[in-house]
Amino acid sequence: MKNMRVSERRKRRYQLFLYAFLGFALGMFLWASYSYYEQKIPNIIRIQAGTSQRIDLKVPASGVLNVDSDKVIALNQPVTIVAGESPDTCQMELRLFGVLPLKSIDIEVIENTRLIPVGQPIGIYMKTQGVLVIDTGTFEGPKGQEQSPSVYKLQAGDYVMAMDGVAVTGKRQIKEYVENGNGRDIVLQVSRNEKIIQVRISPMQDQNGVYKIGTWLRDSAQGIGTMTFLDEELHFGALGHGIHDTDTNALMEIRNGRVYETSIRSIQKGIDGNPGGIEGIIVYNRYNVLGKIDKNTDCGIFGTLDRTENLFQDTDPMEIMQTDEIKKGDAKIRCCVEGKVKEYKIRITKIDKHTREENKGLEIEVTDPKLLEITGGIIQGMSGTPIIQNGKIAGAVTHVFVSDPTRGYGIFIENMLKDVE
Repeated sequence: MKNMRVSERRKRRYQLFLYAFLGFALGMFLWASYSYYEQKIPNIIRIQAGTSQRIDLKVPASGVLNVDSDKVIALNQPVTIVAGESPDTCQMELRLFGVLPLKSIDIEVIENTRLIPVGQPIGIYMKTQGVLVIDTGTFEGPKGQEQSPSVYKLQAGDYVMAMDGVAVTGKRQIKEYVENGNGRDIVLQVSRNEKIIQVRISPMQDQNGVYKIGTWLRDSAQGIGTMTFLDEELHFGALGHGIHDTDTNALMEIRNGRVYETSIRSIQKGIDGNPGGIEGIIVYNRYNVLGKIDKNTDCGIFGTLDRTENLFQDTDPMEIMQTDEIKKGDAKIRCCVEGKVKEYKIRITKIDKHTREENKGLEIEVTDPKLLEITGGIIQGMSGTPIIQNGKIAGAVTHVFVSDPTRGYGIFIENMLKDVE
């Protein structure tokens, strides 16, 4: 009898253990499923006004579309959503397996945008917002001693915005202020990690008796890139990626900038290990100014053109391609490497709608024999080259694979458009 009670207790303990294990396993499965599908689902789906779009998230979820305060439509995917004629936004609430709250997706109806795919090289000049600190260091003092007034006070990536309450517009201004200050302390207003702080520095003399603070500074950036698109209000987007400082690798904060006409002088063909590049001639004067730069973001540079003559001849506007429309396979890029803008064949080899880097959603491969002959594939200066598929603008070239210049990355045109004024 006693042995039977012991056996029953063991059986109950075994059952409890089994139930606990199954509950734990089920919980882990649900948590893993939730995390996986939550990352897989986009935060926003954009639909052009007056069109319809089939949505298949490829996840075991269903939800409701909150159209307005009076109407709620149940959804089972895949579903075709018909957009109205005017821009609007609503939300779709998803539930995993129809039970667990999963994610809210914004369904955004956008204007039926048409853009001119440009593909024209441009000269770029930008002034920073304040003066960028590249690094701090030491210098030799009057008696041969090491001087380091800025070490541990300023750091790479800081922006000097003002000195003793006076706004800073360039690095020469800082140099002259320090040299003429006779060594008195200077209070710098510094932007660091999106916060404004005050830094007090005591300039010191170098071996020639000149006062310094021991910093390397930058207040501008320039180069060549490709203009991607132009809209009907003369807003443009270019590069498809932001301009980063070459030393700190930080996205440069700009005060203002200009885009200029440029002409290609030579092309260095890309080879494995060396991506090559476009060498152009830019004359930075007011006669060659095309327009102004307003933004420098991870998705490109953006601004407004003042003039367009002789820039976009024989180019008609195209519709944009929604991210969900883009397919692997044949496409074209439009660039200027033969003296005028032409289209060249490529293949889209990978589409990543959930990439962590906004400007690397597409992988492409150059297949056009003529372009391969001239450039070897994608080269520096082609960033911003529009990608066209089925008569629509799908995105822009952003990066080249250094190990294989025939291949590179691209950005979805939708990602670029969100930064247009």
